[in-house]
Amino acid sequence: MGCATMDFTNFADLAATGLVSVSDLGDQYFPVEPGIISDYCFEGIIGKSSALQQVLDQVAIVAPTDSTVLLHGETGTGKELIARAIHNLSSRRDHPYVRINCAAIPSGLLESELFGHEKGAFTGALMQRKGRFELADQGSLFLDEIGDISLELQPKLLRAIQEQEFERLGSSKTIQVNVRLIAATHRDLRAMIREEKFREDLFYRFNVFPIEIPPLRDRREDIPLLVNYFVAKLSGRMGKQIKSIPKRAMEMLTNCPWKGNIRELANFVERAVILTRGHELEMPVSELPTSSEVSVVVGTPSTFRQAESSVIVDALRAASGRIAGKGGAAERLGLKRTTLQNKIRRLGISKAAYC
Repeated sequence: MGCATMDFTNFADLAATGLVSVSDLGDQYFPVEPGIISDYCFEGIIGKSSALQQVLDQVAIVAPTDSTVLLHGETGTGKELIARAIHNLSSRRDHPYVRINCAAIPSGLLESELFGHEKGAFTGALMQRKGRFELADQGSLFLDEIGDISLELQPKLLRAIQEQEFERLGSSKTIQVNVRLIAATHRDLRAMIREEKFREDLFYRFNVFPIEIPPLRDRREDIPLLVNYFVAKLSGRMGKQIKSIPKRAMEMLTNCPWKGNIRELANFVERAVILTRGHELEMPVSELPTSSEVSVVVGTPSTFRQAESSVIVDALRAASGRIAGKGGAAERLGLKRTTLQNKIRRLGISKAAYC
């Protein structure tokens, strides 16, 4: 799985990766090529940056063991994909992979979800129900957002992890299981321990093999691959024939902060695909996330303002200078006519630039 990192100092370097050809650079477009993703896909995880490669190396090391893994990373970085990859590469791959988002279930119901309950154990318990620990026996249990587990429930969870046994709610019968634990959180658990919001002994049970998942801003060279993947996947699903992505649009996408990480990028690309009417991706520039610290990672010395101006000029040229109406620049960019006119004035774009 070893692969070199990409240095986006210029687009000629990018062409050398095989993502685009030199001739495409002259045309100022990135071709949408679904097949290229297979070279950079590991268990559904797309990318070839050094930051991601370090994570995948750790996954390959720990997956064959039965050790507990703690995944830490911001929301939207792909922690669940990493967890599933660990299961798929383990000896438990033919047994259940069970997941539960601890933040999505009210604290009062989480114990029942984890350990199950007997009929009549509480109001509304109309029948016996197995919990996630029991369902994951011989397989893997992914506990997402463990930082949201209440202090009251943590001792019982500690015992289940430590002894691999528990009782259903309303029962005194001890159930033995053989479960491999994978946990994830975006919270600072050590800080929570200092604030007495998370048990230190439980933390050490989870923290056997910690893996830090990098945010998208630390693996920007993966963004063109991810954009290519999302455009190809979504355009196929929507019955569209999107064949290219403007170079400046890709530059802007690569420069964005993406605080929501891959999930935010995927949602933005989906909106762009919906808005696209032709073969070239039409990007709603006004909806791009912005930051006061946008680092330049591609092309010649540039700024976000210059990149935004370039995208607007490209749209105006493609629309033969028309701003409004069907096929006009505003429609292509997913903007209101007045919004685009304000941007043109603010950026100082003259007619000579696109006519």
